[in-house]
Amino acid sequence: MIGAWLGHFYDKPLGPLARKVKFDPNVITVAGFTVTVLGALIIMKSLFLGGLVIAIGSLMDMFDGVVARTQKKETEFGAFLDSVLDRYADALIFLGLAWYLGAQDDYTGVFLCLGTMLGAFVVSYAKARAEGIGNRCNTGVMERPERIILIVLGALTGWIVPVLWAMFVLTHFTALQRIYHVWKAMKGA
Repeated sequence: MIGAWLGHFYDKPLGPLARKVKFDPNVITVAGFTVTVLGALIIMKSLFLGGLVIAIGSLMDMFDGVVARTQKKETEFGAFLDSVLDRYADALIFLGLAWYLGAQDDYTGVFLCLGTMLGAFVVSYAKARAEGIGNRCNTGVMERPERIILIVLGALTGWIVPVLWAMFVLTHFTALQRIYHVWKAMKGA
């Protein structure tokens, strides 16, 4: 939802900076992933600090696309690499949160982490599978940008369990939205 709404909004304001970057966009992708993994490890012990590091990694993840588009270095492999590393990052963030909540004896929170992770993977798979059969599928209220923003806000405020409740419901709702969207598109074809 946010990704579709903003689109390439940051390309123009960040374009001058992106033109000066000497690194390949894939290097920025891997660096952002590495920072996010570090945040997922930190969040196991410190919710606030982990959320802060995940926010930094996510900003780097956004910037790789700006660099690729601005420098005309977009490649199919770059998009593939970014997508695969995003799935790994999502899993590690949710596992780190589950570890943190388990250490607090909050097993409802652990369930919500794992259930939301499952929903996030179904949302991603639904899009990939739809595109594999020729249907665009950017439908849904809880895509990756929304999840990352909510995780960071929940971690920074300490309200991670209420945030996870909302994410759990909305992530699975998004998967259902995508199933319906593809069904409707195929029915009309």
